[in-house]
Amino acid sequence: MTSTAVRVDVASAAEVRRRRRSLGGLAVVPLLAFTALAFGLPAVAMLDGAFTVRDPASGATSYTAGNLTASLRGAYLTALLGSVKLSAVSAGLAALLGLPLAQAVVTSRRRALREAVLTASGVLANFGGVPLAFAFVATLGNAGVLTRRFGLTDQGWDLYSFWGLVIVYLYFLIPLTVLTLTPALEGLRTQWREAAQNNGATPVQYWRHVALPVLLPSLLGALVLLFGSAFAAYATAAAMVGSSVPLVTLQIADALSGNVLVGQENVALALSLDMVLVAGLVMAVYLPLQRRSARWLA
Repeated sequence: MTSTAVRVDVASAAEVRRRRRSLGGLAVVPLLAFTALAFGLPAVAMLDGAFTVRDPASGATSYTAGNLTASLRGAYLTALLGSVKLSAVSAGLAALLGLPLAQAVVTSRRRALREAVLTASGVLANFGGVPLAFAFVATLGNAGVLTRRFGLTDQGWDLYSFWGLVIVYLYFLIPLTVLTLTPALEGLRTQWREAAQNNGATPVQYWRHVALPVLLPSLLGALVLLFGSAFAAYATAAAMVGSSVPLVTLQIADALSGNVLVGQENVALALSLDMVLVAGLVMAVYLPLQRRSARWLA
């Protein structure tokens, strides 16, 4: 009788688990449907256009890799490499400057100051586009307040250049670094620092041999996230530098609007596919790093 009751209880528990799994699957259906409509259809349209070529004489269409080949040549390739360079430099500097700031936030004993910094970081990390470009033009442009006050133009300063754009990108990438690294820094256990100190380790040795190896996956993940954010930025660069700095997002806009050559819309879609592939590579690096970091800091 006892064994029979146990089997019944086990069967009942298994049935409950199956029902919960089925209900959980049904709950995900709206999200999957929204994802398919919001991301799936545009992705299919982009793939179709990237491999489609229209004959201007007959209007007939055919599938070929000519658009992708064109997107990796000449000015288009220069723009793609320019975006990669800008994103890599901006991400590296943002991580280098944001890590000490995030550490200061974590170790601060004033809770109000900490919350104020995190709140401001959340706001500034999402502040971009035309308002950000206008703010920097009014401050550090050729006729900006600080430019005229300190004579920066005579010293070789140029906001409308590669390094000027890097400084503008740092305005929202450093706060994003703080938001990204603060949870990882909070995961460093006090016992690790105390154990290092008890064994005679200096603060530099603690960071070199304990903290940084543990934080390395999070740091690399933050770099990947910063790279992706800078790589996809468009409005700020378009409003500030125009075509003076070659960027793939600006090339896509020019191709779609026909500012350079008419009928290059499908090349723009091929450039978009190039960006998706770069973003896919970035995410392929980011996700394993996040899982590894979560295991260490759990």
